[in-house]
Amino acid sequence: MSFDFDAGKYAIYLWPAFAISAVGFAWLILDSLAFSRRWRKEAERRQAELDAQVP
Repeated sequence: MSFDFDAGKYAIYLWPAFAISAVGFAWLILDSLAFSRRWRKEAERRQAELDAQVP
């Protein structure tokens, strides 16, 4: 099975669109991971504060 994709005269529009989409998806994934990391650190910080307050 080979990848035979001939965009013809539309290649000048298609390949940049694919590249922009790939960059957009990568950005969304990385941003989601970074947000998750920040959220987890904040949750751990708040839990540590609660644990410190309990006698």
